[in-house]
Amino acid sequence: MKVILLEDVKSLGKKGEVVNVNDGYARNFILHKNLGIEATNKNLNDLKLKKNNEEKLAQEQLEAAKELAKKLETGEITLTIKTGEGGRTFGSISSKEIAEAVKDQMGYDVDKKKVQLKEGIKTLGTHTVPVKVHAKVTAELKVKVNPA
Repeated sequence: MKVILLEDVKSLGKKGEVVNVNDGYARNFILHKNLGIEATNKNLNDLKLKKNNEEKLAQEQLEAAKELAKKLETGEITLTIKTGEGGRTFGSISSKEIAEAVKDQMGYDVDKKKVQLKEGIKTLGTHTVPVKVHAKVTAELKVKVNPA
């Protein structure tokens, strides 16, 4: 019997795949636990339409992420840090502060976890910080650090 999986099933397949299983296994396990549905023409057509819709949504999200990346790369944010004698800085600028500054100065909502800062910025000047906007899109954000 052919079955369309609604969830990932270990050693059988992933969600959305059409697999061939024994009739008893399908009736007593897959269908009984709502892990899949029988692969009729109607269900196969619904699966095809659902996959097309998901691909379209993913493409739209990718395009939106590319637009946001362009806007982030053309812009620049300015942050201040306390400094002492000889230009020594006190503390550092974290990814949370960068994300808040992007929201305040540029008006874009960026999650602090998307700001890929290896360690806090501890020096004055202009730094480029990678921001992972999408799984396939990373933007280079310019961060200018001035003394307070």
